[in-house]
Amino acid sequence: MSSTSTLSTPPPASVWRQYWALTKPRVVQLIVFCAVIGMLLAEPGVPRLGLAVPAAVGIWLVASAAAAFNCLVEQAIDRKMARTAWRPTAKGELGNAQALAFSVVLCAIGSALLYVWVNPLTMWLTFATFVGYAIVYTVVLKPMTPQNIVIGGASGAMPPVLGWAAMRDDVGPEAVVMCLIIFLWTPPHFWALALYRVEDYRRSGLPMLPVTHGSDFTRLNVLLYTLVLFAATLLPFIIRMSGWVYLVSAVVLGGWFIAYGIMLWRDYSDALARKTFRFSILYLALLFAALLVDHYLMPWLS
Repeated sequence: MSSTSTLSTPPPASVWRQYWALTKPRVVQLIVFCAVIGMLLAEPGVPRLGLAVPAAVGIWLVASAAAAFNCLVEQAIDRKMARTAWRPTAKGELGNAQALAFSVVLCAIGSALLYVWVNPLTMWLTFATFVGYAIVYTVVLKPMTPQNIVIGGASGAMPPVLGWAAMRDDVGPEAVVMCLIIFLWTPPHFWALALYRVEDYRRSGLPMLPVTHGSDFTRLNVLLYTLVLFAATLLPFIIRMSGWVYLVSAVVLGGWFIAYGIMLWRDYSDALARKTFRFSILYLALLFAALLVDHYLMPWLS
């Protein structure tokens, strides 16, 4: 074998890393985390592992399939953005047929697992989330309107509903409240990123809010959404889904997020926008962790 052909064929480990990168592991980890929280909150005690484990794996597979399909559709855009130019589809390391086949196989296996081992409702809700993100958001909304992340955020807000449905085979008001919280969290989270990556989005041609309406308007919207989000995070306590442990956590975390929103609005810098984006991820993880801790502490405190 010639040295040229040896160099042109990546070793198997490298190929697996490329496929792994297509799944956007960090994003999918947060999705599965929120889904697991929904599962745990749906059960009064120890969750039924016979449902929880296949549900978590199935949701992870379908979410990974959606991420891979997103990379396939947006490869031309990804090449223009420093944040995404490294993706295997953007670099041409994986072809369209490979990425599409990978996405289809993951979605098929995940959907079958959910249908057979969990329940049809969870499978259909998860598949609808796949369509909402991969088709409605990625193909239709994202290139069409600066409100893409707001409308498309409905798909990203579904994980707790999926987890709840997996355990109860229904969608209760508690699941809807958790979905609402993530839905309202998504715009300030994503727009903080878009603010310091605005030139990337300008080059890509996508109509993101900082590109179409400017930094001042976007920062005002970030602040307003943190205020509305704060109100929404009080709902679990109001509907008696949670107790005082969660309420105190929600108030502290919400006040912290609002403080970031105010600072970003009044005295913008890329460094502050980056900190706001990173905090938003920590905020959501801690908020849902507090909801879970409160769920298990409430019987002892009542």
